[in-house]
Amino acid sequence: MKFSGVRYLAGQGVENIWKNKMMAFASFCVLLVSILLVGMSILFYMNLSSIISGIEDKNEVIVYLNEDTTNEEVVEFRSKLEQIDNISSISFYSKEQAFEDLKESMSDYEMLFDSLGDDNPLIDGYRIRIDDISIISTTIVEINELDHIYSIRAPMDFVNLLTELRKTVSIIFGVIIVALVAISVVIVSNATKASVFARREEIQIMKYVGATNSFICFPFFIEGIVTGLLAGGIALVITWLGYDSLVGLLTGQTDILSVIGMGSIIPFQDVAWKVTIAYLLSGTLFGAFGSMVSMRKHLNV
Repeated sequence: MKFSGVRYLAGQGVENIWKNKMMAFASFCVLLVSILLVGMSILFYMNLSSIISGIEDKNEVIVYLNEDTTNEEVVEFRSKLEQIDNISSISFYSKEQAFEDLKESMSDYEMLFDSLGDDNPLIDGYRIRIDDISIISTTIVEINELDHIYSIRAPMDFVNLLTELRKTVSIIFGVIIVALVAISVVIVSNATKASVFARREEIQIMKYVGATNSFICFPFFIEGIVTGLLAGGIALVITWLGYDSLVGLLTGQTDILSVIGMGSIIPFQDVAWKVTIAYLLSGTLFGAFGSMVSMRKHLNV
């Protein structure tokens, strides 16, 4: 097909949107809602997963050293900890700091602490952050093989809860997203079928006068692409504005942010280009695919 022919048919496809604006608008709305449902669900899952990861990052294992451990042995112990792969950070936890933290957490027992005077019954240790909490048990076993350890305090119940929560969330949202995609494909296909069915006589007349299948399909193909691009673009604007508004609302909720941390919420700017490509591409594919599939029946005259 010559370029002039392609340009003519593409122009016919764009013109058909205006000629059949009611059906085109219906297809546009269906595409818009479908893209928004799937896109919002994926963004919500990404943020929920990020929040869980943010909570996981706050995990802390405390290794208490024997009371008779010398300064040289304390330094040597740290160097051995640094050789363990799954440890992301190490900080020395002096018995003085531990004693201050204990007094703050038990402020009602001030008289008891005053009676101790300068005596500090606590011992030095190390605060350790674990990189991957799913294998924290293995890491603790490795730590426990080192010398000079008095005890290890690890939030195993909390870790197990987070691990199970992550698995459950992944499974649930995986099913939801797959179901939404399937439902969207069916709805878009049916909406496009209705649009093509309304113009079945036009298609049949073109077939009777000798028009080829590609000549008939191309304008519908362009129509589907343009409608899909418009739906994807509008969905992107709605998602961007809605997302930023929601983040702005959460910013004022200090109680919530103290738990999940503002850093756990993914800024839209960080995923804007991915969302843009995904929305425009999915809208284009949905629109074009729906048009082509819906026309097959009416081409067999």
